[in-house]
Amino acid sequence: MEVLLAVCRIFGFFDARVTPHEFRIVSLLQRHGGPDAQSSVRGDGWGIGTNRLAIIDLDGGNQPYVELDGAILVVFNGEIYNHGELRARLVSRGYRFTDGCDGSVLPALYLEYGTSFCEHLDGMYAVAVMDLRAEPTLVLATDDSGMKSLYYSWDPHRGRLYFASEIPALLSFPEVDSQVWLPGFDAYLTTKIPFGEETAFEHIRVLPPAALATLTRQAGFRVSRRDTSPPPPREIDFTSAGAAVRQVLGDHVRRLLRADVPISTITSGGLDSSFVTALAAEAIPGVDTFNIAYTGDWPGDERRFAAEVAERSGTTHHQVLLDPATFPDLLATVVWHLGQPNADPITLSTYALFEQVRAAGCKVALTGDAADELFGGYARTKAAVAAPAGADWVTGYLAALAAVPSGLRERLYSAEYRDYITTRGSAADQIAAQLRACRQGRWETLSDFELGFRLPAYHLRRVDHLSMAHGVEARLPFCQPSLIQLARSLPRAHKVLGAHGKRVLYEAARPYLPASVLERPKQPFTLPITAMLREGQPLMSFAREVLAPTELRRSGLLDPRAVQSLLAEQTSRPSDEAALAVWSLLVYTLWLEQFGIASRGPYPPPSALEQMSLPQRPREVAR
Repeated sequence: MEVLLAVCRIFGFFDARVTPHEFRIVSLLQRHGGPDAQSSVRGDGWGIGTNRLAIIDLDGGNQPYVELDGAILVVFNGEIYNHGELRARLVSRGYRFTDGCDGSVLPALYLEYGTSFCEHLDGMYAVAVMDLRAEPTLVLATDDSGMKSLYYSWDPHRGRLYFASEIPALLSFPEVDSQVWLPGFDAYLTTKIPFGEETAFEHIRVLPPAALATLTRQAGFRVSRRDTSPPPPREIDFTSAGAAVRQVLGDHVRRLLRADVPISTITSGGLDSSFVTALAAEAIPGVDTFNIAYTGDWPGDERRFAAEVAERSGTTHHQVLLDPATFPDLLATVVWHLGQPNADPITLSTYALFEQVRAAGCKVALTGDAADELFGGYARTKAAVAAPAGADWVTGYLAALAAVPSGLRERLYSAEYRDYITTRGSAADQIAAQLRACRQGRWETLSDFELGFRLPAYHLRRVDHLSMAHGVEARLPFCQPSLIQLARSLPRAHKVLGAHGKRVLYEAARPYLPASVLERPKQPFTLPITAMLREGQPLMSFAREVLAPTELRRSGLLDPRAVQSLLAEQTSRPSDEAALAVWSLLVYTLWLEQFGIASRGPYPPPSALEQMSLPQRPREVAR
């Protein structure tokens, strides 16, 4: 029997009227993420569908997967890594399978365990189950880290639900409203993207990590979360901890290299991706590696570090060069694929890098994402941990997350929007209050926030959407549950001590990486926008065009004079702070333009439904 892994995009609706033509448009808008096959099935008021990206057993894996002669139907996006073990268990209980597809175990697993079926899964996934045995029931589920996104729009008054793996596809359902979520602009400038279950759209939400949603006509729509609490602390010496991390990460890298298509790694030249690359090259000599840099002479160029890692590891190295003159044309496309604004400039590079991965013939790429969250690699985390007992560590931590500093945000807002945020409370105030209210230790509070709140929204959705935009599957060794559990069980001092972060990861990587990588200062993998947003550069000319006063007045969110003052400041006295602020406003304004939306005044009063909240485990919400 062939072993088959399927990576797809999924979509569907419940208790709604959707024509076949409308349903086909939803599918087409996600075809870039699943170009190898499209399929769907519809019933009385419901429908589910998928776009497939074939990775293993390229001729198999047809969805939906079926049990009980069509009474149980399943579509899913992602990979189930322990499907062989699950299949053997289910066969011993009388189930039969016609292929070795990882997703084919899902209907039987659901029949065997009901809505707790996800507790048995090891993988990255977003799953939709249509249970027609009695009252039609839709079940949606996501993996523990949120590696695969699932967006939805729920109308509680009419009992209608629509869902899709990507926001542009979801918006193509005629009844899904594209109205902007007004507090989301403040949230975006405060943390670079709306966090939690919110999106930049008023009527679109995203399932959180480890989520289970159920919907019936009688009971309505309910979202709960599995308990993913960290394990108890373990006593282990530093050297042994490094060896344990090396072993577990190596095991995950090796199993994530299984594919019947060319496989690659992303190599930025930093510790995390370089370590993944070295481990992958040990298993697959000559594995393809990709690094991105920019034509011209720009600060922060890491290509020599990536090249040194590639040479030491014996990889087939691809140096991608991106011309900054193409940024204005690329940026609108990137914003569309993301579906909502993300203020990290690396989005542009991520999109271009995965484009070249696919152009070189690779459909799978391993990345180093999530290592900083697990092992305390960020300067803001180290500073928060190092702050004296009783000191205000929250204010500085939130300032480090911001796209635009709080004082500048207030000056940039229009008078009406500033009053609105003052009345309802700012995103910064809400997050700060909740961080201060946590009764855990400081490190535990930071870990919960970084892993459960920021990582899925800011990093994982970016990687998922911009890799799948080119039909490339990104695999994330650092997001595997057993590695997360190991990392969270280690003493905090093994990860962060004084000014040093990721200590145990450096210890684990020492036998594999050159001294130049191990000893270099940490540098974020990003776009050098401070240098690129200067007078005479294509990106600055584009920013002036998009942020023209006539354009800004349409949204009513910004003071055009303050924005022009910001542009003048970046022209005369370029700085990282002003450059990121210009970039963030540029991205948000392009997002409004791409989806044909604008804020709708007068501003409504705050409501309880608008309040952001940190993830709670476990919890259940009725909507």
